[in-house]
Amino acid sequence: MISANVNKSWVPGVIAAFAASLCCITPVIAFLGGISSIASSFAWIEPARPYLIGLTVVVFAFAWYQQLSKKAKTVECDCEAKPASFWQSKKFLLIVTILSAVLIAFPYYSSFLYGSPKQSAVPLSQQSNIQWAKFTVKGMGCADCTRHIDGELSKIPGVMKATTSFEKATTTVGYDPKKTSADSLKKKIDQIGYRATITQTK
Repeated sequence: MISANVNKSWVPGVIAAFAASLCCITPVIAFLGGISSIASSFAWIEPARPYLIGLTVVVFAFAWYQQLSKKAKTVECDCEAKPASFWQSKKFLLIVTILSAVLIAFPYYSSFLYGSPKQSAVPLSQQSNIQWAKFTVKGMGCADCTRHIDGELSKIPGVMKATTSFEKATTTVGYDPKKTSADSLKKKIDQIGYRATITQTK
């Protein structure tokens, strides 16, 4: 019979996997739930992400070792050994392992959830009325957040081009001032779960 301690050895791995995904998954949660600026609360986790992933791998390796080891602890008694419940089974551990892997891998498939930025049919060089706004953006947890921001901004009527840099934490937008404004663009970035500050307009 496997001990309770063995059964729960994967719990820290789940917590670490969830924490590692927070910096990338919260913008989507914020966007779907309409909770603006929540994503920026977890941006600090991004530098620790590799360590959390490493911790997750170690914890699950240990949990599987205990599950598969022939030296699993047994309780000797005269009564019949009760079969392990579903929660103590390899099948449940496999489900939890896959779930944790899906959470950790979120940045690598999250781009499929974001629409591709629309390109203006008229070249920017031929648009004399275009204006530019630059924003400092907080709350980006991974490089794919740039596609999220650019994709949502490009849906706004009047936006000609949107370019976001994860490394610089900035977004530069070219837009028609007759159709939209820098304040409207800022509000849009805030609505999808990030925190924007206008740093330059021209």
